[in-house]
Amino acid sequence: MFRFSKTILVFALFSASTAAFAIDKYQGVGRQATPAEVKAWDIDVRPDFKGLPKGSGNVERGNELFEEKCASCHGSFGESNEVFTPLAGGTTKDDIKAGNVKGLSSGELPQRTTFTKVATISTVFDYIQRAMPWTAPKSLKADEVYAILAYLLNLQEIVPADFVLSDKNIADVQKLLPNRNGMTTDHGMWPGAPAKKGGIGNGGKPDTANKACMKNCKPEVLIGSTLPDYARTAHGELRDQNRSFGPVRGTQTLGPEAAKKAADAGTLDLATKSGCMACHGMKSKIVGPGYSEVVARYKDQTDAESRLIAKVKAGGQGVWGSIPMPPNGHLKDEDITTLVKWILSGSK
Repeated sequence: MFRFSKTILVFALFSASTAAFAIDKYQGVGRQATPAEVKAWDIDVRPDFKGLPKGSGNVERGNELFEEKCASCHGSFGESNEVFTPLAGGTTKDDIKAGNVKGLSSGELPQRTTFTKVATISTVFDYIQRAMPWTAPKSLKADEVYAILAYLLNLQEIVPADFVLSDKNIADVQKLLPNRNGMTTDHGMWPGAPAKKGGIGNGGKPDTANKACMKNCKPEVLIGSTLPDYARTAHGELRDQNRSFGPVRGTQTLGPEAAKKAADAGTLDLATKSGCMACHGMKSKIVGPGYSEVVARYKDQTDAESRLIAKVKAGGQGVWGSIPMPPNGHLKDEDITTLVKWILSGSK
């Protein structure tokens, strides 16, 4: 009896391990995602509203949330700041009736906005839920997403101020989007059958009939563009105004020299706020030595930076006179390093 039970146990364990190997398609490469993990990432909301979570939110609550979580980048009324394009504006009541934004085709729009271009309300919901706020994506609850979207729809004059957006009526709101008929699918980007046959493509016909050149080819055409300095630098250093991760990077607009001047100005401001300029002049002694005097004394000393950093942290006296320099333990290490490097570079 004991031997029989032991045999059954071994067989069961072998069967379980075999099943696990069968499920794990790629041995040694990660593991199968659990149903809970798949559910956590499977959050896309499609134009047919598949994947749309249950919930609701009104315009008033959306206004509060937008001011708290969105306005710093997008402005209180979706007008946006200097980096991001506006969210709202640019459409008329006639556009809502027609489902096409006339200003897009006529070229009359001075500035495109999100709601002049977007054709599906699910796209806006999906993006807010997936990627916003910028600093805390996926942190909004479903009811909060509905509320924020309701506020944006009200800004666009698509819904009234007392409107409550929910999973029950979002399909009706889709029928009011100003550019709902503005998306075309009759091109090679969309594979499959054309719309008249129940698909969203054009039957697989490519956009072009181009054939790669194999001989006697024309030189590659290089297309580029530039902006005059007064326009390029109008909004400061865009690279520093965008986050350093994700698909979008801010271009360097000020150039190396201008960026260095801006950094130097920032260091001078740091020196002033840290109290350094109360005792040290740029060139002349006040209570302590001028920075040019410090540079002259430490010139050609390989350990000048480390010695000065230690002196700034701990303080000292007797080197430049009888009045001591107090310790600066309240300053961050990185700020002290920045200040010392700036001083040794000539404070330029």
